[in-house]
Amino acid sequence: MVGSDVELSCACPEGSRFDLNDVYVYWQTSESKTVVTYHIPQNSSLENVDSRYRNRALMSPAGMRRGDFSLRLFNVTPQDEQKFHCLVLSQSLGFQEVLSIEVTLHVAANFSVPVVSTPHSPSQDELTFTCTSINGYPRPNVYWINKTDNSLLDQALQNDTVFLNTRGLYDVVSVLRIARTPSVNIGCCIENVLLQQNLTVGSQTGNNIGERDKITENPVSTGEKNAATWSILAVLCLLVVVAVAIGWVCRDRCLQHSYAGAWAVSPETELTDRLNSSVGTAISRNLT
Repeated sequence: MVGSDVELSCACPEGSRFDLNDVYVYWQTSESKTVVTYHIPQNSSLENVDSRYRNRALMSPAGMRRGDFSLRLFNVTPQDEQKFHCLVLSQSLGFQEVLSIEVTLHVAANFSVPVVSTPHSPSQDELTFTCTSINGYPRPNVYWINKTDNSLLDQALQNDTVFLNTRGLYDVVSVLRIARTPSVNIGCCIENVLLQQNLTVGSQTGNNIGERDKITENPVSTGEKNAATWSILAVLCLLVVVAVAIGWVCRDRCLQHSYAGAWAVSPETELTDRLNSSVGTAISRNLT
């Protein structure tokens, strides 16, 4: 996978033993003969390694002593997809070939989930869909599917543009043009053959060409929004009225309780009682 590390195997049978002062090991690409890395006795310089592989290709000295000359390749890129040749020679045997192995490296990257645009109608008789997916590897296959019966649409109806981006990965844009119908339910499929992976996203239209994908969205109509707004306002108004009414009732009750507490005995009654008491006292004194 792009960005990961990989080991390209090149090893003798188990139990083999090698002296690092005796063996010469070379890793290079098979076709262009580009130098990937190498081991030369008593020479630690790697100045002849191609710049694309410098600090990215490594062999283990401990592994080589056991006959394991495998190559560890870091941060794999799409450009690494090719054949590599491992060659081991023995100096003590007159530079006789001890091991020669060719390894084919396949590189892959996951495409992004396809994005299907809202269909538009360039004419009264035609609908146009656009499907986009990016940053995948190797080159993809693109299919449009009639999701009603899962049948493939005629590829003559689509126009695919596939190109390499700055990362060396593939971007794809597919445009589908079909006859206008009252309702159509289609899907866009991006196939990565190497990963045996299919990414499919559907798009569905109704009678209105501008309607968004019903699978992912369920918009509320303007009428429904207005009705909901008026309902909320009505409830708020009712709550305000109830709050005001409760406030007035509480106020009246508070006033009544305050009045009763302050005037438990009316002024007239209190004055009469005092007069009666004074008269009674005076009469008692006179009788005495």
